[in-house]
Amino acid sequence: MPNVPYAAAKAGGDLMCRAYFNTYKVPVIVTHCSNNYGPYQHPEKLIPYFIFRAMNNQSLPIHGDGLHVRDWIYVRDHCEAIDLILHNGTLGEVYNIGSDNERPTIDIARIILNLIGRPYSLINNVPDRPGNDRRYSISASKIDRELGWKPIHTFEDAMPKTIQWYQHNIDWVEKIKDKDQDFTNYI
Repeated sequence: MPNVPYAAAKAGGDLMCRAYFNTYKVPVIVTHCSNNYGPYQHPEKLIPYFIFRAMNNQSLPIHGDGLHVRDWIYVRDHCEAIDLILHNGTLGEVYNIGSDNERPTIDIARIILNLIGRPYSLINNVPDRPGNDRRYSISASKIDRELGWKPIHTFEDAMPKTIQWYQHNIDWVEKIKDKDQDFTNYI
């Protein structure tokens, strides 16, 4: 039941995969994943965006009241799950990959500010986005039950590592800035 164009496009992709599998036996496995974070994520995405704004003492814009909940998964856990599914998953099936790490956006901002040592006064509430769902979360019980997969990294351990990676890889961000002219709108 997608409510926004982005979600409708994703649902359409799932249906196309299903149709090609059923009609032409194309070997398809679909995965759905929670929001990723970690090294090499484009700086326009929420966590690196907040990290760089906090590092530069710039405001962190929070849409609406900041209570929109998302499930967050460390990128390495996501990659390991995809590898497992690729080698051991059942063709034609759909697997959700999540970490049971639901957090409101306002909490993400506060955690980043705490870890970087910046004040909460950098938090700036802005008007909410159209169609911004209150909660994005999935159950990863099927991949656990059928393939024995669980995430390894906790948010408490992986978030400081993520921040440190961005702090030590400013040159990578600079290269992205050079390639993406719109990047200056994010930082």
